[in-house]
Amino acid sequence: MEAAVSPTAAKAIVACENLSRRYGEGETAVDALRSVSLEFPAGELTAIVGPSGSGKSTLMHLLAGLDKPTGGRAWIDGVEVTSLNDKGMTALRREKLGFIFQFFNLVPVLDAAENVELPLKIAGVDVDAAWRDRLLETVGLSDRSTHRPAELSGGQQQRVAIARALIARPAVVFADEPTGNLDSKSGNGVLDLLRGSVRDLGQTVVVVTHDPKVAAYADRVVVLADGAVAADARVEGEGQVIELMRDLG
Repeated sequence: MEAAVSPTAAKAIVACENLSRRYGEGETAVDALRSVSLEFPAGELTAIVGPSGSGKSTLMHLLAGLDKPTGGRAWIDGVEVTSLNDKGMTALRREKLGFIFQFFNLVPVLDAAENVELPLKIAGVDVDAAWRDRLLETVGLSDRSTHRPAELSGGQQQRVAIARALIARPAVVFADEPTGNLDSKSGNGVLDLLRGSVRDLGQTVVVVTHDPKVAAYADRVVVLADGAVAADARVEGEGQVIELMRDLG
């Protein structure tokens, strides 16, 4: 997985330079992302926010190697993901990335502990039982480890998904609207866990959201509008996030 490392990428766990994504051609072409350059330091929670169609999900997909850019480059932990072939990208996602989505995607016939272990089993890697148990304890599911998804609430299922995303000790976790299908109480619990994974485990987390309440849990907020960075600031509280987004007009 050798790839060139830019000076910017060498200082950040995630970075991109002039990243662009165009869909279609000619008069019907749509520029979902336009020359975005960012870097994400290790050990922080960053929220990418913006209205529908702003390019936030497109940016996450490009950073995580789930889609190919039209132009520009991106790096994860020093590896240029935009230059990898499919085999290399699959290996990088397995070794360095964790994903949390609003749909939990748990395997119904596996219990909570088995779902957490699944990425390692698929990769043929031995499970560190002590680390698995620590994660289950961290997400408050030590006493639910043998329960299958149907026996867990929505909030508990999302907590399983968080533990699963962390089991391989990824360089970065990408979370796409992680509270989208949860009630307020469960959603706040999930956000507390993501915040705690940064504080207690040194994890790097990038959250995509349209919700200022979710973004308020972040150390830093990047606001996208029309496929470009409209604001990039460190924030304290929901009010500052709302103000950043209001400034877009």
